[in-house]
Amino acid sequence: MRTDWLSRSVSLLRPGLEPRAVAASSAAGEAMPRDPSSGNGRSTRERLKATLRRHQEALSPRVLRRTLTELQAIIDPQVSEVEGGRRAHGVAGWYAKATPEQRRDCWLLMSEQFAPDPLKIQATRAQYEAAQGTPEEGQAEIRLRKAFVSPRTRLLQRFAVFPEGMRFLVDMRAELLPHLKGDKRLLALDAELENLFSTWFDVAFLELRRISWDSPASLIEKLIKYEAVHDIRSWDDVKNRLDSDRRCYGFFHPRLDSEPLIFVEVALMDGMAEGITPLLDEAAAPGDVAKASTAIFYSISNTQAGLRGVSFGDSLIKRVVETLKGEFPKLKTFATLSPIPGLRPWLAKNAGAMLQKLPPKQRAELGRALGGEATTEQLLAAFDKPFELDAKSPVRLMLMRCAAQYLGREAHEGRPLDPVARFHLGNGARIERLNWAGDPSAKGVKQSYGLMVNYLYDLKRLDKHRAMFTQGQIPISGAIEDLYL
Repeated sequence: MRTDWLSRSVSLLRPGLEPRAVAASSAAGEAMPRDPSSGNGRSTRERLKATLRRHQEALSPRVLRRTLTELQAIIDPQVSEVEGGRRAHGVAGWYAKATPEQRRDCWLLMSEQFAPDPLKIQATRAQYEAAQGTPEEGQAEIRLRKAFVSPRTRLLQRFAVFPEGMRFLVDMRAELLPHLKGDKRLLALDAELENLFSTWFDVAFLELRRISWDSPASLIEKLIKYEAVHDIRSWDDVKNRLDSDRRCYGFFHPRLDSEPLIFVEVALMDGMAEGITPLLDEAAAPGDVAKASTAIFYSISNTQAGLRGVSFGDSLIKRVVETLKGEFPKLKTFATLSPIPGLRPWLAKNAGAMLQKLPPKQRAELGRALGGEATTEQLLAAFDKPFELDAKSPVRLMLMRCAAQYLGREAHEGRPLDPVARFHLGNGARIERLNWAGDPSAKGVKQSYGLMVNYLYDLKRLDKHRAMFTQGQIPISGAIEDLYL
């Protein structure tokens, strides 16, 4: 195989590195070193013309040129797609054995050496503009579109040909993402991958499957591994989440068939959930699904970091709602029980501003509850002991008001600050209700002083709410509006 030399060369490439630095950064998962004398280091164009490597460069100019030749051979127009995929498979084998620094050099080659031809784009654009209003306009547009298709696109498509190729590309992007801020040269490769994934992982190609206690153990283990909202503590915990009054659904792709790309956990109840503790109670008896009127989405987890930016969560909820309605016609309410992950850090910076919004009488009342004048420090200290606050406490009311303000009014560039709020409101939900002590766990207190929120999916108003959201208006219930400062 043409790539055999790559595998043989891996051990020979290490002497040019700083061994201790490489070992330490690899073990710790740290960002790969850059040449401190030249920002992000020399471009691959400079290095391909050079004779010697610099201090922090993993691949020598000679090996870099050979690697580029191997990558170019993958998209050789004279070879078939199958042969191109075979060559890509060989490079993937080398990549699996390469050090993080060597992988970074491979990314740089893909990003910098496989860009569209600017002269070709310029020429075809001029032809397209000249053809406007003539019978040649359609052909000119086709030529322009083809000019924008980069060799990088064809290269990545060839990697997707061999059976494990999709897995390789998704994992490669997951490894690449943390380095984007430190090295802008990699942005083009990342954008190309995201664009391809948006097509390859379109919901039209995904299969919705129910995950139950009867599913293969290997699949249930994936739930335990990827659960991102409420950690699964044991097999009894996961069994509870897959009981008769629960449903779990995931989207699967045929090329990554062994694990869900995203999954949602649902509780079937007679009423809207106020807290997560009863839902996670392993000793609780299953509810009567025949009486269920409400479906509560209490956890949605993405499993593939490499698919960041590829949106299929909204489609998952819609498909699950349709599936549940078919199985349980009595279901009328579809809502979430969601965390508020950004509340505490936001309040740490904005509690003082919230105090300034209080009318003098209410601020004086709050001060008395705090044992003196209402100050930012005293308020945050009282918030830190939320479960000591009774239902009529002015401090408790203030925390609820701050949470409503944060979710419903605080925005950046017209979008809510909270990431969970952005997701559900963008799907057409509305902010329905805040729940005191909804999540009393250490994680819940750390995120939002134990508060949780219900987002309501009103099936008759989804389009209306989505339109409001795109216009910068956040759909809220009357109960949330009453809490505004």
